[in-house]
Amino acid sequence: MSQQIRPTTHHPPVRVIAITGCDGSGKSTLAASLVSHLSEQSSPELLYLGQSSGRIGEWIGSLPIIGATFGRYLLAKSERVHARPSTPPGNATTLVIYLLSCWRTYKFRRMLAKCRQGRLLITDRYPQAEVAGFRVDGPQLAKTVGGNFWVRALRKREQKLYQWMASYPPLLLIRLDIDEQTAHSRKPDHRLSALREKIRVIPSLTFNGATILDLDGRQPAAKILEESLRAIRATLS
Repeated sequence: MSQQIRPTTHHPPVRVIAITGCDGSGKSTLAASLVSHLSEQSSPELLYLGQSSGRIGEWIGSLPIIGATFGRYLLAKSERVHARPSTPPGNATTLVIYLLSCWRTYKFRRMLAKCRQGRLLITDRYPQAEVAGFRVDGPQLAKTVGGNFWVRALRKREQKLYQWMASYPPLLLIRLDIDEQTAHSRKPDHRLSALREKIRVIPSLTFNGATILDLDGRQPAAKILEESLRAIRATLS
């Protein structure tokens, strides 16, 4: 069962419109449309806040000689943590997972800096500290148990990173609902088990008390955009 962790500090909402939901729910499409439609009023900026393991894996895989082999190795290690959370990860796997969380934290700090400058940020995904697991934008090491001193230390540090990020709720969080069949038809390369986990967990997240707009990701994109813009303008006003 996923561990429950909570942020220890609460900050006022930051100038961010976050979009979350299972893969295939239309997050990326909505994010791009919002940036386009809001550009005349507030010059918003789009930021991807996922942990980027897939993109980093692709980059590693493109490196000459060792890239492809090492990329497959890292992806296999990461997937093992998803499949066997009761088995403590090794030192190398723990370090890779922790560095991915540090990369996400770096992007989050950039987001906060832009918010302080008065910018409006539209984010695809948003970190949370309620349920463990990269699949639901939570701390991955918290999904595991046991391990040596090194593993336990990095697990604790990763939890603190996510608790810190979760202490800054977005101004508005748009959550797109989707069913398993529709999600898989849109993302046939994704594992059904991963889609099921996201569909089960994401609707239960509170994102530290953020204002949440729940929309049906199966609706026409134009209708989702219209309802989102209405909520955003009401929030900003």
